[in-house]
Amino acid sequence: SKSNKLKKRIKNAPENILIFENTHEAIISRELFALVQKHYEGRRRPDRQGDTDKYAGYIYCADCGSKMYLHRGKSIKPENNYYQCGGYQTKGGSYCSVHHMKAMELDAVVLAELKKITLLAREHPQQFYEMAMQNGEKEAQKLRKESEQKKSKLEKRNRELDNIIRCLYEDRVSGRLSTERYDSLAAGYEKEQSEMKAELSTLSNQLENMGLQEKYVLDFIEKAKANIEMKEVTPEVLRAFISRIEVYEKPEKYSRTCGNMLLIHYTFLSINKTAPMLTPTENKTFAQAAC
Repeated sequence: SKSNKLKKRIKNAPENILIFENTHEAIISRELFALVQKHYEGRRRPDRQGDTDKYAGYIYCADCGSKMYLHRGKSIKPENNYYQCGGYQTKGGSYCSVHHMKAMELDAVVLAELKKITLLAREHPQQFYEMAMQNGEKEAQKLRKESEQKKSKLEKRNRELDNIIRCLYEDRVSGRLSTERYDSLAAGYEKEQSEMKAELSTLSNQLENMGLQEKYVLDFIEKAKANIEMKEVTPEVLRAFISRIEVYEKPEKYSRTCGNMLLIHYTFLSINKTAPMLTPTENKTFAQAAC
């Protein structure tokens, strides 16, 4: 607003918005914040039968990255409820394929895989800890190196921009540069610098989060000990153990005998959970749906 006395608000362009993170002490942990964001990201209104999809915000198409949506209705038997790629629904077969998967099959595969990994974490915590830390560290080291190199380049460019803007100002004061020319050049450099500072802040947060790997692994082990009996997949179980599920198309499209391949990402990976992951490790599980 132009003044605290005026009620009218002026919309600011996204490129002019500056975000300053970690300037105050956190009220809640970063992990809890991420869980809440995950909940609201996938939240949908209850359907006509009053139910909300528990997998909303967790299940994605492995090929196009779109969310997958549950199809159910009064005329559909519960055992025939199914998930379908959102990209296929909205953009058609030229964009992606259906990725049809029954909800009951998804529940069965996810529950079976959760029981396996939580059993390992519960009964062999040291072995689980070593495997999780080893795989997490390999991925973290690679990303840390890339992030630090990028951060170094940005900081160097930021210092160069400081010098450029200072020289422009000196030229303006000495009269070697007109006011209009100075304003035009300075605005461009200042815009680049503000965008760079925002990117530097994001990189700093990423590097900080990479140090949380051990905490996430230990939390996963504690949650595994607290959830000995898992009779079904509930929203609470999903929030505790899973960050993302990717569904691949069947090897034979529209086949009634061939199941889908799933890639399950667990919550004890502290770094980028949405990056493409092509090989199975202990923090991700490939599972084949039953035929």
